[in-house]
Amino acid sequence: MEVRFASSPEGMKGMDTQQLRREYLIEGLFKADEIKLVYSHIDRIIAGSAVPVKGALALTAGDALRAKYFLERRELGVINIGGAGKVVVDGKDYPLPNKGGLYVGRGSRDITFHSDDAGSPAAFYLNSAPAHREYPTVLIRPEDCESVELGTLEESNHRVIRKYILPGQVESCQLVMGMTTLKPGSVWNTMPCHTHDRRMEVYLYFDLPEDALVMHYMGQPRETRHIVMRNRQAVISPSWSIHAASGTRNYTFIWGMVGENQDFGDMDHVPMSAIM
Repeated sequence: MEVRFASSPEGMKGMDTQQLRREYLIEGLFKADEIKLVYSHIDRIIAGSAVPVKGALALTAGDALRAKYFLERRELGVINIGGAGKVVVDGKDYPLPNKGGLYVGRGSRDITFHSDDAGSPAAFYLNSAPAHREYPTVLIRPEDCESVELGTLEESNHRVIRKYILPGQVESCQLVMGMTTLKPGSVWNTMPCHTHDRRMEVYLYFDLPEDALVMHYMGQPRETRHIVMRNRQAVISPSWSIHAASGTRNYTFIWGMVGENQDFGDMDHVPMSAIM
């Protein structure tokens, strides 16, 4: 498990391109027969992936957590962006088609990832947060998610937001997850932008051709930076940072949040005139 440390707005000001990428970009996800995990000291989120091809992959705590098993003190969100597969939690099968999700509560001991077809393997994206109590494990079908359609094609931000894990739908201690899909012809997300000092966020961008890219914008509103991102790469966004993007074409991204609260509407909006 790779460990990343917390960072400050002042520290970001002096970073060059490579430093920004080392601090915030998560590369090397979704490799065959591998679980990759990145532990961030920013609200102690873990983001990663599992791609079982030759056989099942088991989620273990490793040395970083100092735990008997991965979810001894944590909760887990899973969204599959690949072929059909399943997650087995303490002996119970949870089938996950493409864009199917799963919330796994604290205390679940044995977690394994499986693909239905090695020729079209599942690609499980993982977010995990510390948890102070147990909630039930819940299978999340894409069609059951609360959906919100926002933006317009004229503003290049026509998009559909699907909320997977949040209060009132799938209960958790602090983890909130969802997915945003931009319509063809739209390239902007979360602009006008916002911050939320009470929650950090991780974005995973996908459904991009290999020759396409996304410009992810971050930093304080009057001290912005950008990171060039490719298909199936993730980026860590501290609570003090904006998080917005424009792409060379439409794309999809998964957002995961942890922190002080789970209030989706708790945002500090930034007027367009204040961005620099």
